Amino acid sequence: MAGLAAGTPCKATVAACVQLSTKKAWLVRDGKAVYGPVPITSGRPGWRTPPGTFAVTFKNINHKSSLFNNAPMPYSVFFNGGIAFHQGSLSVQSHGCIHLSKAAAQTFFSSLSKGAVVQVVA
Repeated sequence: MAGLAAGTPCKATVAACVQLSTKKAWLVRDGKAVYGPVPITSGRPGWRTPPGTFAVTFKNINHKSSLFNNAPMPYSVFFNGGIAFHQGSLSVQSHGCIHLSKAAAQTFFSSLSKGAVVQVVA
C-alpha cells in the first residue's frame, strides 16, 4: 500500500512504528524499516495503549515511575503523556507503555529525538 514504510504497517513519514496486534515495533528512516521488528508488550486491560500518532516529548535514561512505586523504566522515550518506550518485561503487560528488551530499548533511546513521530496502530 502506498504511503507505508516498507515492512511496517505505519506511514513512511514516522520515526517509530508500533503494531499492538502483532506485538512488534520498528524504527523507520527514509520510508523504510531500519530496525525491527522487535517484540514488545503493551498495555494490560484497563491500561490499554491507545493507537494514534504522537511526537516524542522527552527522554530519560534512568526514569522511575511517578505513578507506580518508583518502578524503574530504563531508557524511557515518552511520546503520549505518561506512555513511553522503555526496557521492560516481554512477558508481562504494562500500564500502557511499550516494553522493549534492553537492547531494543537502548536502540530506540539512542535513535529517537524530541519531536520524532511515533505511530501506534491496532
